Parts: sequence; structure tokens; C-alpha cells
Amino acid sequence: MRSFLAPLLCSLAVAAAAFAAPLEPIGLWPGAAPGDSVDLPPEADTSKPDANKVAGKSVIRLGNVARPTITLYPAPKDKNTGAAIVVCPGGGYNILALDLEGTEVCEWLNSIGVNAVLLKYRVPGRKDQPPRLAPLQDAQRALGLVRQKSSEWGIDANRVGILGFSAGGHLAANVSNNHESRAYPAIDDADKLSSRPDFAILVYPAYLTLEDKIDELAPEMKVTGQTPQTFMAMTQDDAVRVEGPIFYSLALKKEKVPFELHTYPTGGHGYGLRPNEHNVTTWPARVEDWMNTRGLLKSSK
Repeated sequence: MRSFLAPLLCSLAVAAAAFAAPLEPIGLWPGAAPGDSVDLPPEADTSKPDANKVAGKSVIRLGNVARPTITLYPAPKDKNTGAAIVVCPGGGYNILALDLEGTEVCEWLNSIGVNAVLLKYRVPGRKDQPPRLAPLQDAQRALGLVRQKSSEWGIDANRVGILGFSAGGHLAANVSNNHESRAYPAIDDADKLSSRPDFAILVYPAYLTLEDKIDELAPEMKVTGQTPQTFMAMTQDDAVRVEGPIFYSLALKKEKVPFELHTYPTGGHGYGLRPNEHNVTTWPARVEDWMNTRGLLKSSK
């Protein structure tokens, strides 16, 4: 086990060393978010003292997000490839695993020359809105804003991807298949820019298929030839069900959309990129390989 973990621990140390200070968060919406009139308690970490840890470390479970933001984690200047990825933490659309599936991921992306944009989207679900509408609006808006700021941030507007975990993986897939029009009235010039990710990375994605029909995609997964190229990683013992990415992959294949799917026997759910004894936690290396072979890490210089 020690030899298995050594390279991963080394890569995480490199990631930490390569980490640049993030910019100040930017509010997604100039005023109140569209259709959002809910009165939530203050935004806060909802983790309890006895909450489950991951790889021996605690997890920030951010709840009551009423003011969504994006935060740029710029890649180091000497490694900046120009690529950017919007990062969507998971949490069942109830909370956001803000460090495990957010800040730690942004730091790793910086280590491979990718500009990371942490999306803090609205949770929990709004009772007065259709399910998961608010997060989709936030993701669409985020992609438009990143493209609007691409020159200022040193980003290639044609290499803006999205990465999500669990519910965040569903969100990444949702915006990948629902980008032809905004799910809200346009506000400014950022909403005139494309909200289609150039590529998507789904790590243990949830809700891709119907709960009672695991071989049928959820209705919002309208896979077409315009669905972006996609990487997926999942374990066979994940309670969220490995069938989701399998049937999503078949839909991508039918539409001739390039994809790469990695399934692993064990590892469960919710590991982020914290290394453990399961081989699934090598998925970051597989993502880097995939991005290289797809030309997504080509230097913009």
C-alpha cells in the first residue's frame, strides 16, 4: 500500500507547491439570482464534529448558499496552458463539499497548468422552483462569465471545460446537454456568449439515469452531437450506481461524441482526489493523460 500511495502523495505535494493564490470571488448575478426569493439561514459549514472524514481529513460541507460565486485559481504563469475548467463540487444538491471536491481540485488543476474556476452554486434546492434549475442557471452563467473574462484571465475561450463530482457531475452533464439557450432571461453581454463546455469531466456522477429505470437516461440528459467530449470515472461498488456513466457513454457513442470511461471494482463514493488504497483515486492521472491526448493541454503561448 505504501508504494501505491507514494506517487499520489508526491503529486499532491507538487500540486500544493504549484498553487497560486485565488482571486477574490465574483458574484454570478449583479443582483438577486433569477427567481430566487427564498430566505435561507446564513451560509455556513454544516459538518458536525462526528461527521465522516475522507482519507482521515474533515470535509467542509457548505450549506445555505444564496449568493453564488465563481473564484479563479490561476495557473502559474510558467505552466499556464490557457485551458480552464469550471469546478462543481458535489453534495446531493443539499450542500457543497467545498474543499474535498472544490478547492483541493482547483489546486491540483493548477499543478498541471490549468486555470480552475470554483463554482459555488446555489444549494439546497428551492421549493418554489423546478428541481435543480438554480444550479443549472448558475453553471450556464459561470461559463459565459469565464468566456467574457478570458482575455483578462489569460484563458483560451475555446478550451473552457467543466468538472463535477456526484451531484456536481450531474450538473456538469446537465449544462453539457442544455446550452442552446439560457434557463433564465439574459442579463448582460456575458449571457450572449456560449454556455457550452468544450469538454466535460464527470467523477462519480449522480442522477444520470432514472431512479427506477437504470438503463434509461434522465430526461435532461439530451445527448446530441453537440454534447462535448467527456471523461468519466466511477466504481462498481458506488451506491450511486455505475450504470449511470455506462448508459451515458452509450448515448455519447450513438452520437459519435468522443468519450473515455474508467470503471474500477472498488472505492465507493465521495473520495475526491484524496489518495487511498483503491486504484480509483488515480483518476487525476488518467484525466491528465486524456487531456493531453485530446490536445486540451497544448500551450497557448
